[in-house]
Amino acid sequence: MTTETPVNSPAKPESKFGARLRNFLIVIVAIALSVALFLGLRTESNSISVSELGKNSTPLDVALSNGKPSIVEFYADWCTVCQKMAPDMAQLEQQYADQANFVMLNVDNNKWLPEMLKYRVDGIPHFVFLTKGGESIAQAIGDIPRTIMGNNIEALVAGTPLPYAQANGKTSKVSTPIAPKGQDDPRSHGSQVVN
Repeated sequence: MTTETPVNSPAKPESKFGARLRNFLIVIVAIALSVALFLGLRTESNSISVSELGKNSTPLDVALSNGKPSIVEFYADWCTVCQKMAPDMAQLEQQYADQANFVMLNVDNNKWLPEMLKYRVDGIPHFVFLTKGGESIAQAIGDIPRTIMGNNIEALVAGTPLPYAQANGKTSKVSTPIAPKGQDDPRSHGSQVVN
């Protein structure tokens, strides 16, 4: 004869110590996962800031005289789109640093007003692609995906037409007037990409 355990037999009750140990382990695991998630998200979002990119960028006068093509980005520290793009721009800068200049011009600095007027900056980030000789060949405005920006930079470095010269995306509007008093506001033309 075989002895089978009845299907409906009651399980052995868990001791108070076992229940407390199980609950304690669940709490420890939950805390560890919460901390890991918090630190992971924080590390990802703060990997590099747009202000750090600005501080470490090539000065405009150097970029215009060193014989390399340039990507000029008009930005602001408060610009959420600029902050979102900062990690991608940092990666692209690392990849192409020896072949192109990466210039960052803060729209909150009145020093760059002539450049803002020249390139009709009305939303940021605003990218201007310059040849080795400093000639503007294209502009892109807004949140540009890394692959599109990378393809444009690759073409700029190679001296070929930019494949996505008409790229534009979500922008942060420049809130301070950039036109001197008595002149029409150059921002009134609307957001666009100019070749």
